[in-house]
Amino acid sequence: MPPTDRLAAQLDPATTALLTVECQRGVVGEESALPELAHQVRSTGVLDRIAQLTATAHRAGVQVLHAVAERRPDGRGAGRNARLFRAAERLAVQQLTGSTAVQVAEPVPVADQDLVVRRLHGLSPLAGTDVDALLRNLGVRTLVVTGVSANVAVPNAVFDAVNLGYTAVVPADAIAGVPADYTAALVRHTLALVATVTTADEVAGCWRD
Repeated sequence: MPPTDRLAAQLDPATTALLTVECQRGVVGEESALPELAHQVRSTGVLDRIAQLTATAHRAGVQVLHAVAERRPDGRGAGRNARLFRAAERLAVQQLTGSTAVQVAEPVPVADQDLVVRRLHGLSPLAGTDVDALLRNLGVRTLVVTGVSANVAVPNAVFDAVNLGYTAVVPADAIAGVPADYTAALVRHTLALVATVTTADEVAGCWRD
């Protein structure tokens, strides 16, 4: 089967979901807690590509899930067992439940049929959340992973998806991390071993067809 036909088969709208990872205002927005990451995702067009891919998914009837990381104002349930968690507590912008920081960032569209899955702990959009059960209830077999960051949450999502039996598809130009060359190395040397690596245009093309 030619590569394009194989990708189209993997991306059947009836059995595919699009996951946006931490595309929230406090992470990738103009008032981000992580300005270097926000600049990277916005200046390279990654956020625009995620928005366009999300809109295409809506038109094609592909289920969209937005994975949001947040914490309670009192910190209950949040982990402190990693340096990353402790550093996040000291950031000027906090990803607090109910705040604008945990809203999906413009220009990514959120439709009524989208699922927004919020987590209070951990590093992965899948582990310890409702995502796996939701996907199985929807009959999903392929998960398209987009968003940030390539440093932590995106590879976690891909590994967890594969470990749970899903086919993972990664549009390499719809993920971002810092520094930029790290993202390219991660895709080439790690994600390509476990996921189908493609582009946002190729994914959108399959759904438009």
